[in-house]
Amino acid sequence: MEEERAAAAVASGVPLGAGGTEEASRGMAGATTMKVVAAVDASEESLRALSWALDHVVRQNPGASVVVVHAHRAEHFVYPVAAHGLAYAPPMAVDSMKKTQEENARRVVSRALEVCAQRQVTAKAAVVEGDPKEAICQAVEDMHADLLVLGSRGLGMIKRALLGSVSDYLAHHASCPVLIGGVFASGDQLPTSSPAAPLP
Repeated sequence: MEEERAAAAVASGVPLGAGGTEEASRGMAGATTMKVVAAVDASEESLRALSWALDHVVRQNPGASVVVVHAHRAEHFVYPVAAHGLAYAPPMAVDSMKKTQEENARRVVSRALEVCAQRQVTAKAAVVEGDPKEAICQAVEDMHADLLVLGSRGLGMIKRALLGSVSDYLAHHASCPVLIGGVFASGDQLPTSSPAAPLP
């Protein structure tokens, strides 16, 4: 039995003891390559969280890969029509609004990639569509992330209760540990991890 496993490992090029796809990413020395996904939006908080993660997590894990993810909603554009309720916007207007959304997404991702480049970190980028909470959660799962990093705008309790918080949702639903960067009024930054998933 053991000889068959050894022969299969040699034939496949996967080190002995490495089983599934998760373990196949391990190198010969047994170390894993950490995948950090940073969720960014147009806020300064998200860029600060990304910067902190690059300086304190990625730098400490040589070979770590970084993916910058931006989520935007697929909006349904409508306008009022007198006495007829609502009607959808004309196709030309919808195309124009979609182009504006795409340009905004490119700008957000570009700023995040610049932050990575300033720290000499090569990163990939992805734009996902949908409700940011669910879209980021799904992207993290699909990418098999080891850590999700995002900023927090510090919504008050009432706003968080009414609107919900993306960081709050992800802290409880993401498939990996979550590092949420918050900023105090003094400007000091405090990274926090999700209570359900401690940092590795």
